Amino acid sequence: MIKGGFMKRAATALVILALTTGTAAAASQCPAGYSVQHSIEPHSETAFGPESGQGAGGCSVQMRNGFPVPDPNCTPGAFNPTITLEILQDPKFRTGCIRDKATTPQEKSQTYSWYDIKHPSNNQGATQVYELDHFVPLELGGADTLDNIWPQCGPSRVALANRYFKQKDLVENYLASMVRANKADLDQARKCITADWTQFLDQARAVCHGTRCEVSEEQNLDLTGCGG
Repeated sequence: MIKGGFMKRAATALVILALTTGTAAAASQCPAGYSVQHSIEPHSETAFGPESGQGAGGCSVQMRNGFPVPDPNCTPGAFNPTITLEILQDPKFRTGCIRDKATTPQEKSQTYSWYDIKHPSNNQGATQVYELDHFVPLELGGADTLDNIWPQCGPSRVALANRYFKQKDLVENYLASMVRANKADLDQARKCITADWTQFLDQARAVCHGTRCEVSEEQNLDLTGCGG
């Protein structure tokens, strides 16, 4: 009986870990012909609000529970409606099917001036202090448009894993894993991460280690109302 219970728990963990492989391979290229086959439109977006403040110096970083969040008048967040739950659950899907398709890295860099932030130099590895963050992550079908991209800061005085953009990565991995496992609603997850991504940080820290999130079969995430 004990042995059987152990095997069941182990199998459960393996299932959940397998569901995170899409996130782990996020930098991989999109399989040839995948976007056409699945009718993915890289430029398509549905934004969560107007973007009236976009422009040099027109945006201000906000704070939520001690973490920086984007100005809703500049970066309301947006998702790509052609990225469906079925696509996100497909192990062949890669965020490379969307990344840098609607906007180039140079266009994304404009957001530094919007937030009146000097473009960082040597911004990689241990010296990385900013990340051009997709507010609604690509792992949840976020849009690769400027309505959904902002420069998320460090700070530099803490270890890389503890910098703000790495902490948000944990939340992104957690919500993406829950959605792919049918334990959270995709539409609500997109809304909730823009309403307040910090509300999921404790849960994410408890079950996620890098791109791996170990979630039990009994766990479900009710997101009703958290996105307004």
